[in-house]
Amino acid sequence: MSLKNTVVAAGLIAASSSLALADNGLITKPSKYTVNETIERFEAAIKAKSADGWTVFTRIDHAAAAKNDGLEMRPRTVIVFGNPRGGTSLMTRSATLAIDLPLKALVWQDDKDKVWLTYNSSAYGATAIYPRHGLTVPDDAAKWLETFLAAVSDAGTQ
Repeated sequence: MSLKNTVVAAGLIAASSSLALADNGLITKPSKYTVNETIERFEAAIKAKSADGWTVFTRIDHAAAAKNDGLEMRPRTVIVFGNPRGGTSLMTRSATLAIDLPLKALVWQDDKDKVWLTYNSSAYGATAIYPRHGLTVPDDAAKWLETFLAAVSDAGTQ
């Protein structure tokens, strides 16, 4: 590989590490913060939108649950959040939607101590989650949600 190609490849690798990764409807973003800082920042971004109906319902700390049973796991915390103003009417139309709502985000640490935040894309919700419950999502609503999720996840990770 020439020096020029090596420099270009290194640049692409460096650029890709700062971008969100998408796979099977999941968006995964690297965080420049610790697990706890990422959780706090992400939750603060959600709570800052409380006037618009957004709320953080709970956290599920999988690593703490594992530790209680004498098992070890790297940090894995699910943040359950949503907007009852939007979700309630949909759940009244299709009760089974409650298995997939509210929304969730996972803050986790890999084997190299890198922290990540992962969530379902709104496109995945619109094309896979909602249809399995007999519901459709207007394109403008899916785009609005994707913008919201990008903003709060960026606030947690950047």
